[in-house]
Amino acid sequence: MLEILYQDQYIVAINKPRDLLVHKSFIASDIQEYAIQILRDQIGQYVYPVHRLDRKTSGVLLFALDKEILKQLNDDFATRKVEKKYIAIVRGYTKDEELIDYALTNDAGQEQEAKTYYKTLQRVEVDIPFGNHLTSRYSLVEAYPETGRQHQLRKHFKHIFHPILGSRPHGCNKQNKMWLDRYGLMAMLLHALELKFTHPITKEVIELRATIDDQYLKYNAVLGFNLEQYY
Repeated sequence: MLEILYQDQYIVAINKPRDLLVHKSFIASDIQEYAIQILRDQIGQYVYPVHRLDRKTSGVLLFALDKEILKQLNDDFATRKVEKKYIAIVRGYTKDEELIDYALTNDAGQEQEAKTYYKTLQRVEVDIPFGNHLTSRYSLVEAYPETGRQHQLRKHFKHIFHPILGSRPHGCNKQNKMWLDRYGLMAMLLHALELKFTHPITKEVIELRATIDDQYLKYNAVLGFNLEQYY
């Protein structure tokens, strides 16, 4: 049963669990369940995903309940009228705030403009030796992608040498291996926290928020961030 954050006769939004595909994919053809199918069966009608979240990313995922609403919301996403907020835990101490303006190349080989603004919420240093260092440093950040390129946040944080913890392949393999070997943890700590948009019919401003899952809490038992506001 998926957690429904909002539902009316036009749209529905869920808190997508990590490791759940949004739709069928030839890359993971062995997977039998995906969000579209589960949600369709749960509410008893067809649903159309307005945007995408990576399989390993949790959080707010919006669906339209007919194709006309889908078109309107797609237009709003394309023209950047939708506000998206993510939280992530990354390696190292990030700047207080920064705009990452770094073009990305899509699967067709085309270079696309890509911009992400982020701000640092908390920083921690923990007694975990890594490489030549006696301790390890991490930052909790809020990220606001101005564009919606594939794997944008993962690629952008890797570009500034602060990869998202647990990200594969756009992460730090040595760091990920250390967490897996030492603590048995391998989740990617990227979460779609909030989505703000104008309802296509009522014109009401809709603000949706999704709580984090237990994987964040398992990592945080070691890291010690204050995550209470995200429960």
